[in-house]
Order: sequence, then C-alpha cells, then structure tokens
Amino acid sequence: MDKPKVVLGVSGGIAAYKACELLRRLTESGHDVRVVPTASALHFVGAATWSALSGHPVSTEVWDDVHEVPHVRIGQQADLVVVAPATADMLAKAAHGLADDLLTNTLLTARCPVVFAPAMHTEMWEHPATQENVATLRRRGAVVIEPAVGRLTGVDTGKGRLPEPAEIFEVCRSVLARGVTEPDLKGRHVVVSAGGTREPLDPVRFLGNRSSGKQGYALARTAAARGARVTLVAANTTGLPEPAGVDLVQVGTAVQLREAVLKAAAEADAVVMAAAVADFRPATYAAGKIKKQDGQEPEPVVLVRNPDILAEISADRARPGQVIVGFAAETDDVLANGRRKLQRKGCDLLVVNEVGERKTFGSEQNEAVVLGADGTETPVPYGPKEALADTVWDLVAERLG
Repeated sequence: MDKPKVVLGVSGGIAAYKACELLRRLTESGHDVRVVPTASALHFVGAATWSALSGHPVSTEVWDDVHEVPHVRIGQQADLVVVAPATADMLAKAAHGLADDLLTNTLLTARCPVVFAPAMHTEMWEHPATQENVATLRRRGAVVIEPAVGRLTGVDTGKGRLPEPAEIFEVCRSVLARGVTEPDLKGRHVVVSAGGTREPLDPVRFLGNRSSGKQGYALARTAAARGARVTLVAANTTGLPEPAGVDLVQVGTAVQLREAVLKAAAEADAVVMAAAVADFRPATYAAGKIKKQDGQEPEPVVLVRNPDILAEISADRARPGQVIVGFAAETDDVLANGRRKLQRKGCDLLVVNEVGERKTFGSEQNEAVVLGADGTETPVPYGPKEALADTVWDLVAERLG
C-alpha cells in the first residue's frame, strides 16, 4: 500500500528545531514526508538536515524543478499538511491567501486536512490580528491547535510555546485516521475533566482513587484534532504529557474541580465529565500530621458528601443545547447501575464501564457502553482509549447538530 503523504511545513521560528522530532515520528510510523520550509526556517535548520531525515529534496522556491510544477503538485498529492511551527507571519499569509513561496502555494492547493501548530511570543499570539487570522483559518476547516504555556525565547514565559512534537504527532495521526477535510467540532468549545480528585486528611494523607486521567486526556486530544477549542480540567494527572491544543487547568480536590468546570462550562457547547470525582471528603482537616498513639485506636474518619457536579451542570445548563456527558465506573451490574445513574444525573450521554484494580484505571485500553438519554446504547469494544473518545465525540457531534 502507498504510504500516506504528509507535507511538513516549517516556518521561521526558533522552534523549527523541534520539527525534526515530529519528522522522525512521522517517517518512522510509515508516512512519506516532504518537508517544505520557508527561507527564514533555513536560518534555524538547514536544508541538508531536512533532506537527510525525510529522504526527499528540499526547496523553498516555486522556481526549482519547474517542469514538475511543485507549487501545485505537492499540495494536490498530500493526504495531510501540517505546519509546525506556524509563526504569526505564516498564519497571516495563510488566512489571507498570500502565496509568495513554495509553502504558501502548497497551502492554497491542498485539498486535504491542514493542521497548524503555532509558536510565537505571547504578545504576538494574543494580538487581535493573530486571533482574527486563527479564527478565519478555523472557520475554513483548518485545525489550529492552541500553543502551550511555558518557556519561550530568552527568559520569557507564557502562552505561545510549540506543543511537544509527540503530541503534535498524535493530532496528525488522529486527523489522518478520520480522513475528513472538514473537522466536525470546528467552532465548538468543549470542556473535559480528567484524573482523580484527592481529599486531604492532613498535610501528608488524602482519600483518592486509581484514575490516571488517560481517558480524559484522550478525549481532550481527539477533540482538538476534530477542530474544537478544548479546556481540560485535570485533577492530579502528574506524569501525563499535556495534550497539544488544549487549555489546561490543574486542580486537586472535588470542590476545586467543580469551580473550574462551572467557570469553563459557562461558554461551552459540551462538557464531558471523565474525571473520577470523590463522592466524599473528610469532615475535618488536621493541620498537622495525624500521629499514632501507643495503645490507642485512631479516631474514626467522618465523611461528608462532595457536590454532585454532573447532576448540577445537567440540571442547570449554562447554554441552550449544551450537551453533557458523564462517566460511570461500576464494579457489578454495570448496565443496570448505569441506566439508573443516567436517569438520576440527567445528562445526555453516560459512558459506562467496568473497573477494578487491573481494569481500565491506568491502562491504555478501555471498553464501554455509551447510554443515551434517548434510549440508545452504543457499545465500544476493547481497544485504545482514543477509539472510545472518538465514539463519544461522534455522539456529541450528532446532538450538537
């Protein structure tokens, strides 16, 4: 079979060196990659590097090999175009249809999915001109993933950092797998919760659960690849790489998660509550470590209920038509308990799965049944958590109309 043809556009930013890692991941996973840098990008990484890593000649000009009409053919033959890094200048040219080099010509002729991974200083990203250009590209169907927050050039820190190449690769792989040029969640804002809340007993102990956050992160990653603006509210997910293209809000307890979800849900089209939220928390918090007393049993831990976030946002929708999705982790009578929970919570969809010490939590795989308030049941067979995530977003997209 022919390898999927990917065009890797590289524009002139210091993050251009990171595109080498993205190129390696694409080629090693069986993609035929043609690198098209801008002239400015070659100040950061030379043509010889791109040629050696991709196995293809590299050019920035439409005048090279004119008989092959590269300014038309490269875009026409591509299955995916990804621009990483995409500078403010490149986003502006793409939004306004300028074509003064080989990369911008390629973007005009491409009829395949296009992904932009922006990288620039915070002030440039937040400038109204850049935001309008991003909105224009998204409206036309391009996937423009949100830049990460972190260290920028020099001593500056803020939003504008290129997401990690491994995460950009996951977006590219997801976009290619779907094989559609029009992202079905474009223009939508979705909120995803992930991880497991922790309720402190004292400064060193807490009540928690086994949730790793991997399913929530898969939901966030796939939503971004389908064109959505994603807010990810993550509880205690240390060690998981930040998905490319999301706004990450980190929380610890159920009360903190509720506050963050309610704030983000105020302008969201859909909310997916994949986090394992503690039902209870200690009634009192010990300011110092609880000590063992010789010959004495410890005092009982008195618990109080945490707020039921899923029921709250289902009963009081922040916007008309907002779609709410819950998760039910069950250990027995899985479907029966799930149906009762769906009715009790009042959400539109409930993802029901069986959990245990060696099931689901911490795994890369999952299986579930998605119950709908309209009586539908959608089984998802055992497989990658991204597959379940895509099924959830398929059902959400249907309900968003």
